Parts: sequence; C-alpha cells; structure tokens
Amino acid sequence: MTATLTQHAEGVRSPAEIRRSRVLAIVYLVLAVLVLVAFGFGSEGSATFVLSRPGDAIQVGSPTIPGSGLAFVVSAVLAFLGARQWMAGFGSRTNLVLAIGLGLVAFSFLAWAADGASFSLVGLLQEAMKRAVPITFGAVSGLLCERTGIINIGIEGMLLAGAFTGAIVGSTLGAAAGMIGAALVGGLLAVLLAVLTVKYRVDQIIAGVVINIFVLGLTSFYTSQFLVENPALNNAPIMRAFGIPILSDIPLIGPVLFDQNIFVYGMYVLVGVTSFALFRTKWGLRTRAVGEKPRAADTVGIHVFRMKYLNVIMGGLVAGFGGAYFTIGSVGRFDENMTAGRGFIGLAAMIFGRWHPVGAISAALVFGLADSLQVKLGILDTPIPSEFLAMAPYLVTIVVVAGLVGRSRPPSDYTAYVKE
Repeated sequence: MTATLTQHAEGVRSPAEIRRSRVLAIVYLVLAVLVLVAFGFGSEGSATFVLSRPGDAIQVGSPTIPGSGLAFVVSAVLAFLGARQWMAGFGSRTNLVLAIGLGLVAFSFLAWAADGASFSLVGLLQEAMKRAVPITFGAVSGLLCERTGIINIGIEGMLLAGAFTGAIVGSTLGAAAGMIGAALVGGLLAVLLAVLTVKYRVDQIIAGVVINIFVLGLTSFYTSQFLVENPALNNAPIMRAFGIPILSDIPLIGPVLFDQNIFVYGMYVLVGVTSFALFRTKWGLRTRAVGEKPRAADTVGIHVFRMKYLNVIMGGLVAGFGGAYFTIGSVGRFDENMTAGRGFIGLAAMIFGRWHPVGAISAALVFGLADSLQVKLGILDTPIPSEFLAMAPYLVTIVVVAGLVGRSRPPSDYTAYVKE
C-alpha cells in the first residue's frame, strides 16, 4: 500500500512542471514542422556521409541518404516526442530526450546542407569532441565548486588565464610545463575566489565577475604590450593526437573517441574520477554534505571552511588545465579573449547535466556539436550566413539557461556560511 502511494505521488506533476512540459512539447512540434517544411520539401537530392578516413584499418561504406526522406522521418519522430511530452513528459530523462531530438534536427540539417555532395561525419564528430573539451573542464570546475556551495562565475577568467599561461610557459619550457603552469594559475585565481567568498563573504557572483574582468584586462594588456613584441613567447608546441591501439581502429567510434590528444583523454579521466569520487568516497559524501547542509556537516565534525577551500581550489586547477587546451591543445598561440565565453557555456552544461560529471560531458558534447557545425558547414555552399551559424552554441546556451528543459534545482545552499 505504501509503495503504491509513493509511486502515485512521484507520478503527480506540479502545475509549473506541467506548463514547462507543454512548452517543451510545443517546441518539439514546432521543430517537427520546421524540419518538414525546410528540409523535407526543400531538399531534392541525397547526401553522402563518410564514416571512415582514408587511412583507417577498417573501411566502412559511405551511406547515401535522401534529404527529404530523412526529414520526413525526423519530423515524425519529433511529433511523437512532442505528443509524449504533452501527455506525460519524460521525467528525469527530459534532458536526454531533448538532446536526442536536437541531434536528429542537426542530422537532418546536415543532409539538407550536403545535398548532392559528400560530408565527413567522422570529421564533424572529431571536431565536436575537441570543442567539448574546454566546456567539459569548465563544467566540472563549476561542479566541484557548487557542490560545496560556491558559485564559480569566474570559470571564464580561469580558462583565459590558463590559455595565456600555457602559451608563455609552453613556449619557453615545453608543453608539459605549460599545462602544469596553466593549472597552477587557475588554482591561484581559485584561492582568490575562495578567500573573497568564504572568508570575507563577498557576493559570489560579484567575486566571479571581478576575476573575469581582471583576467581579461590583464591578458589583453600583456598580449598587446608584451607578446606582440616577443613572438617567440607566443609559439607554444601543440599536443598532437595519438591513437590507442586496437580501440582507434573501431569504425566511426575509434577515430572520434580514441584518436585524440592528451586533453581529450584527460577529459575522460577527469569525468570518471570525479563521478566515482563524488558519489562513492568519503570526500564526496563530505563535499555534498557541506554544500547541502553546512551547519549539519559542521555539527558532525566536518571542517566546512576547509572543504570549501579545497574544492574551489581543485575547481580552479581543473579550469586552468582546461584553458591550456586553447593554446597547447589547439592553435599553439594566445589571442585576446580566445575563450570566447566557453566558461559561461561550461556553466550552462553543468546545469543541463544536473550537476553530475557524466551529465556535464554529455551536455558539453551537445554544445561542442553545435559549435563544430559552423566550421564544417563553412566548407559546404549553404545559403545560411556564417554569422548565424556562429550563433549556434550561444543560442543553445540561452535555451538551457532560460529553463526550457525544466527547472534545474541546485544541489547546494549558496548562502555564505557563518560558524557559530
């Protein structure tokens, strides 16, 4: 009897949840109509998707898919999702289903854009994985901080400082030293954030914004006054991709997941270790206790301030290391404001992923795919202006932050803790 009542209570949705569910259902239906009209009736040919590279050990055939046929199928699936969302919703799987729906829209869009031509799907997914790296590091950085009750708006500044330090140290001492230096600089900025928010109880949003403005101004000044005059200090080595034996030979999946550079593999390790430590270790239990109920944690002997300092500094180290990707892992040089808001997108990925490392990397891949589309579609002769394509990752961020996917309830109490 009790179990039946519990299941019934869990199935009851509040009026606010019903409204959001219906708004999302309308979004699915609108997307279904747009896909049908724009890609179904607007496509007359077929697109060829290349699933392997010329040098791969195992070659896979390149399927040719009619754009109109794919659009009709995707439109039908979106209409079904909209109807299901309107009637009952998807519960905790709402974000996952939305990501799948957006992926189908992107796939149909690619078939329309590559009408009559071939398109390397492997290249697109590889680029999406690379562009998800700094977003994932930023999301995990924010997650480590917020799980102890500290909002880290300064992730953007930490990424930018890591990129700047990685370029200079990497140019003089090598790539490994550059990555270490970038992480340490991120950690130093995190110490500043922790002191301001934990010790002096400064508003967390203001403290993060101050760090962002400070780093942006400092790096811009030294770039124009110092790096321009000394180009040898802005020529860092780039970490090249290397394949993992056997795994990199798996068709489609191998090149995307297992033929990457050290930053991508580090991202896998970071997400796995953080997931295990946060939910399976004493440190994780104490971290979540400090974030959710700091006074109760203090009562049972957990040093609340020490845990906050520790986690914020770890978050800074992660963000600084992720910032080094922009220079050492990508282009080998630093440019002003080259992070271009990836720290804020990382915060959106953290929210989209429900403050869980696996959810964060999943959301980062969605943002990375949206970001990589503008690069790959530049090769194709599409009628969409490149400026609109460049807006894609930021539009996705606005959609997530605006709460379209439903209310994301933070797992922590962000009120400054005062020890009695």
